[in-house]
Amino acid sequence: MIYKDYYKILGVAKTASPAEIKKAFRALAKKYHPDKTKGDKAAEEKFKSTTEANEVLSDPVKRKKYDQFGSDWKQYEAAGAKPGGFDWSKYASDQSQQTGFQGSGSPFTDDGVNDIFEMLFGQQGGQRRGRRNAPAQGQDLETETILSLEEVYHGTTRLIQLQGQTIKVTIKPGVADKQTLRVTGKGGAGSNGGPHGDLFLTVKIAPNAEFQQRGIDLYCDLPVDLYTAILGGKTLIKTFKGKVTVNIPKGTPNGKELRLVGLGMPLYGTKNEFGNLIVNVRTVLPDHLTEEEIDLYKKLAALRHLSHNEK
Repeated sequence: MIYKDYYKILGVAKTASPAEIKKAFRALAKKYHPDKTKGDKAAEEKFKSTTEANEVLSDPVKRKKYDQFGSDWKQYEAAGAKPGGFDWSKYASDQSQQTGFQGSGSPFTDDGVNDIFEMLFGQQGGQRRGRRNAPAQGQDLETETILSLEEVYHGTTRLIQLQGQTIKVTIKPGVADKQTLRVTGKGGAGSNGGPHGDLFLTVKIAPNAEFQQRGIDLYCDLPVDLYTAILGGKTLIKTFKGKVTVNIPKGTPNGKELRLVGLGMPLYGTKNEFGNLIVNVRTVLPDHLTEEEIDLYKKLAALRHLSHNEK
């Protein structure tokens, strides 16, 4: 078993407050978000590990168990761990018969320790020893699902059909493309009363016709008529929070980017923290001009030409 130091992963001290843990996670989640570091496998793994660390350390109950047993606290708990320490009594009689431990002596010889851990966690060196009927955790299951960008924004649920069972999975807002979610206890059934395995659900985000996602920011084009671009004005734009009014400054050039703060995607695992919506102004030239309009444009062109000559 590989020990994972969640405090080190988040870069905080073991005495860190919930606020410090939250702040550290937000910074790392933004830095390593898969949509921001596309194709970078190392960054993707760091994002997964920071998410896992935050899910444990941000939960007071899970954090207490982690501090006591380390990153394998779930296995210790399934094998008989208690809040005050591990309950060895349930293994004492069987262990004494197999290791020769009797009376007030200690089972913690080198062989005794190996046998005990084998009883708790299964096989050792490819050979099963110890209790033949020890509880064993069930098989982990893997699958994937496709979400629309709107579902990612608001969060959603999925009903997953696996091995004859229907599993309801709640997906929090802001999940990243190719992010894998761990659903504890929803894998295969354990043996001899052991716990179920886990379900690993990989999320894929379908392309959106109106918005492009980069990290937690959204990008879109905004058609603006020539007159509004020149004279300034207001126009409506559709967002995931509903329609909002955008102010178009006087003399806005084609291709100008306008930043709408807080109208991007939510940051996964946080509340009320959003990216921005970047609007690219696309000036739309008028068509089907009347003769009168053409004449007015000619006069405007002449005025413009005269004004430049005078300078």
